[in-house]
Amino acid sequence: MFALEYKVGEAIHTRSSQDQVLDYALDLKNFHEGSHHCPIVPITVCTEAPRVTNTLEWASDGVAVPMQSNGSDLNYLIAQAIEGARNLHGFSAEACPQEEWAQSSYKPTPTIVEAARALYQGHSVQEISRSDAGAKNLSVTAECILQIIAKSRREGRKSICFVTGVPGAGKTLAGLNISTHRVEGTDEHAVFLSGNGPLVTVLREALARDDVSRSKIIGESISKKEAHQEVSAFIQNIHHFRDEALRSEAPPSEHVVVFDEAQRAWNRANAEKFMVQKRGATSFDMSEPEFLIKVMDRRQDWATIVCLVGGGQEINTGEAGISEWFDALARSFSHWDVYHSGQLRNSHYAWDEDLGSKLAGLNAFERTSLHLAVSVRSFRAEKLSDFVACLIDGDADQARALHQHLSEYDLAVTRDLDVARSWLRRHARGSERTGLVASSGGLRLRPEGLNVKAKIDPACWFLNGKDDVRSSVNDGAKPGHSGGIKVGHGDGRRDARRGPIG
Repeated sequence: MFALEYKVGEAIHTRSSQDQVLDYALDLKNFHEGSHHCPIVPITVCTEAPRVTNTLEWASDGVAVPMQSNGSDLNYLIAQAIEGARNLHGFSAEACPQEEWAQSSYKPTPTIVEAARALYQGHSVQEISRSDAGAKNLSVTAECILQIIAKSRREGRKSICFVTGVPGAGKTLAGLNISTHRVEGTDEHAVFLSGNGPLVTVLREALARDDVSRSKIIGESISKKEAHQEVSAFIQNIHHFRDEALRSEAPPSEHVVVFDEAQRAWNRANAEKFMVQKRGATSFDMSEPEFLIKVMDRRQDWATIVCLVGGGQEINTGEAGISEWFDALARSFSHWDVYHSGQLRNSHYAWDEDLGSKLAGLNAFERTSLHLAVSVRSFRAEKLSDFVACLIDGDADQARALHQHLSEYDLAVTRDLDVARSWLRRHARGSERTGLVASSGGLRLRPEGLNVKAKIDPACWFLNGKDDVRSSVNDGAKPGHSGGIKVGHGDGRRDARRGPIG
């Protein structure tokens, strides 16, 4: 199969055009079912360029290194590639007949940034998910939440939903999906709130850049500032939302808010300490969950809170866990309707708390559709989280067993940073990006050019091209910078001399 990118009138084969055509080939190889076992040859055709000598080189996945043509030698290059593919082990054009190839599905795996862009432009979760089951699961969950919102508006009720899901199921995607929907019968959008500052920064910047680019295409003019203002209306930092609510007792303009990583909201002690020391409050006697519910309870008509709950995660010092949401509801907001997936009794979400008994004292309704049971994570990374967990726990046997399922996932271990950088650059193809992620305690990495105390610009680190000095291949990010955002090729650096399994 051949992927051709024509550059009519161009006299130079640029690196960006080579990356572009290779991206097309890799997308077909990775996400088009009928192309998995087919040799793919990307070719750029610059019609005014001089003829060059090409060497046919194949990567291990059956995708060739991009070739260069000016059109006059295109037949020769195609014939050369067809002949070269005959001896390519494991790949064959006959593996998928033409009719089957044409009918097979294309299911890309979007990053959270790509997904947000698509949703912001009006696409549905079905259109952007690689997994049929995952798309169905996301759609069912979204429909359940929208029905709860519609019921609350229709009946003048106040409701709170707890959405759970397996790792990689798309909880953040579900939240973004809700925030881009208009509330039925109104022009109002929900607002997506996250305490993950880098995630908020990157999503806002990506959508603002996208807005500016699309406006230019259709002949309109919108400034970056205007685009940011529009995007900020539905993606906000939870701390800014909280601070705004402290300035006034007026009800919020939003009827619907989505809280990402709800289990990480602060307990009373941590919230009080922060508000007194950092915000100058004379007193603050509420946990963050209680305060946030109280803010939405100011509305006299109706309100809905959607809490996205990550399971199987460590609860850090000062974080309240889900139990505090239930305790706050029981103390002060018994008139609220509580919708849950039925999974909150599971140890992955309970964190040694008896959430079942807490639910029993509330006006609670079980909706199994609020659980995302199917992972929509990258096709090569379904078992990666389990593998990393075993690696960190020092469970070498289980890590070794899980590694057998990661044969399609690029994974290497080294103690030499130069070797790591070389490996990353060698394995990143097309416009794929590489990144350095360093432990926040890795002070001994400074002699190697990684200053973990230096701040990075998350938007530039994630979004700018690989030639930008502020991008991920040049600066090392800490785990806190990259949490919740997909890292394609990353190098995780620690300054420990020896790990638990050597």
